[in-house]
Amino acid sequence: QVQLVESGGGSVQAGGSLKISCVVSNYYGQYSIAWFRQAPGKEREGVAGIDGDGRTRYDDAVKGRFTISKDNSENTLYLEMNSLKPEDTAMYSCAAGQVPWYDLLKRDAYKFWGQGTQVTASS
Repeated sequence: QVQLVESGGGSVQAGGSLKISCVVSNYYGQYSIAWFRQAPGKEREGVAGIDGDGRTRYDDAVKGRFTISKDNSENTLYLEMNSLKPEDTAMYSCAAGQVPWYDLLKRDAYKFWGQGTQVTASS
C-alpha cells in the first residue's frame, strides 16, 4: 500500500514563495505522482504532475511559477511555488498511481492520496 505524507505548508504574503514536500512510502518508481489542490467551495484540481520517466505537466494557472520535482533516492516529491497569489490558497495534496502522462492532472486517475497541507497566500 502506497502511503503519502505532505509537509511544508504555511502562510505567506502574496508574491512570496513556499516549497512543500510529499514523502511517498512503498513507492514504485514507474508510478506517476502529482500535486492537487482544493480551495473551499471548489473542486479538487490538478496543479502539477510527473510520470515515472520524469515528464511533467502543469496547470496553466501555475505555469512559470510552480516547479514539480522528485528525489527518487528519498522517495520525496516537491512543489516549489513562487510568486504566490491569493487564488493559490488551498489544501494541497499529493497523489500516486499508474497514470499516463496525458492524464497527470486528472484526479480520478489516481489511487493513492495524502491528507494534505494548507497553503495560504494573503494580500
